[in-house]
Parts: sequence; structure tokens; C-alpha cells
Amino acid sequence: MSKKDLEYYLNLKYPFIVRPLTEEEGGGFAVEFPDLPFCIGTGDTIEEAIEDAQKAKNAWLEVSYEDGDEIPEPGSSKKAVKIPGDLYRAMENRAKREGKTVDEYVEEILKKVV
Repeated sequence: MSKKDLEYYLNLKYPFIVRPLTEEEGGGFAVEFPDLPFCIGTGDTIEEAIEDAQKAKNAWLEVSYEDGDEIPEPGSSKKAVKIPGDLYRAMENRAKREGKTVDEYVEEILKKVV
């Protein structure tokens, strides 16, 4: 079996988790990729955290590939993101103010940063 190239891994859709950071953690948001150990992005807003996480994911994959480390495939084919209830409610409120569903709002955010 031939080795997959870096571009293959960079184009995979890895599931991620968005969570608010506590005041002790500095506030803002964190985005983590469960399949990629210690691969985390942060930001003051969800959008900034997702953008930072995408950069972290690409760097993680590039270093792992260059070092010859095993790179895991995404663990699930589901298109789900685990979001804490309070964050979901905030997103729901924001989406309603903009006349959108939560799915439409999240999709709009992701299209800006992916």
C-alpha cells in the first residue's frame, strides 16, 4: 500500500469540539480536534478560535507527515460538532437576530474561515 501524500490529510474533514474558556483560562473559546492529540486553537470569538484551530491542524498534520508519524483518519463520518448548551443558546440567539437557523449561522462562520 502506498503512502498517502500530505495534501490528502490536509483535505480530510476532522471533527472538532468548540468550548468556552473559563476566566481562569483567559476567556474566549477553544477548538479541539479529538483525533489529533494536543491540536487546539483559541480565540476571543468562535470565529477566531476556528480559524486558529484550522492553522493548528494544518501545522500538526505537516509536522507529523514530515516526521513520518502515523496520522489518524477522522474518527467519524458524522458531521456533528459537540457544543456546550450555554454556547449553543448564545449561537441560537445570534442566529435568530440575523434571521437564520443555527445551522445556517454556523455554516456562514465556517465558510469565512475554512
